[in-house]
Amino acid sequence: MRVIFMGTPDFAVAVLRRLTEDGWDVVAVCTQPDRPKNRGMKLLPTPVKAFAQARGIPVCQPASCRDEEVLAALRALEPDVIVVAAYGRLLPQALLDIPKTAIINVHSSLLPQYRGAAPINWAVLNGDEETGVTVQYMAAGLDEGDILLSKRTAIDPEEDAWQLYGRLAELGGQAASEALALLERGEAPRTPQVYGPQYQYASLLSREMSPMDWNRPAQALVNQVRGLIPWPCATTEIAGTRWKVFRAHVGEPCGGKAPGTILSADGNGVAVACGDGTSLVITELQADGGRRMAAADYLRGHPVTV
Repeated sequence: MRVIFMGTPDFAVAVLRRLTEDGWDVVAVCTQPDRPKNRGMKLLPTPVKAFAQARGIPVCQPASCRDEEVLAALRALEPDVIVVAAYGRLLPQALLDIPKTAIINVHSSLLPQYRGAAPINWAVLNGDEETGVTVQYMAAGLDEGDILLSKRTAIDPEEDAWQLYGRLAELGGQAASEALALLERGEAPRTPQVYGPQYQYASLLSREMSPMDWNRPAQALVNQVRGLIPWPCATTEIAGTRWKVFRAHVGEPCGGKAPGTILSADGNGVAVACGDGTSLVITELQADGGRRMAAADYLRGHPVTV
């Protein structure tokens, strides 16, 4: 089958890599235009573009997928299937109608749970024990298409969103390859999504989600720390200095101390009282203007008063 791949970030690279390794005929790749990055604001290729160019796969970077010249160029490639993974834009119906067999999307949640932009982060923020990836037939609405297949995986209690991102990307590549095999054999199922009140929309993250509220339970704060990595990161102010918090775990009962009280600051980390009567122990942090480090290393040069 002739395949066009559409994707942009590292998640999509893992999917594309698996498709090429499994021998699927990827005739072209579509990705977002190059963007200026870093201090010099130099135009840099997307991860998908860099991967495709290194393997000699033709790349297109349309400013708009509604442009008739773009649509005509994609039609001329005569794809059987278009595979989409974190492309970054809603696609028009005219593009959805191009492939002969199907256009499918690799989504990093178990749909219909966590439709939207940040499904991996919200699964961690909410303390879920399980997540997965879904391959769906694309529809005009956001993540609303019928389900072709899903793959599940447990979330480790110490796993942060960035670590889970990497695992789900690999799982997404496996799922996409299996989906293509089913489509090629004419055996791909279609299961409509049933969306109920228990399901949550995975909205974009924001810096307003960063500040840690010590009135919350310790485990909820641990999930906040895990779920906001690598951006925007959980933050707190200790001893007059703002910290990004990268690692923390639930500690011991705090003996009735008021939420936000610093209980200890030593080689084990910084223990702070939480609203449920339990402490949170910060073990890895980054102070404003500093680098990310173990809390014990930070405390050697910046002691914190209990």
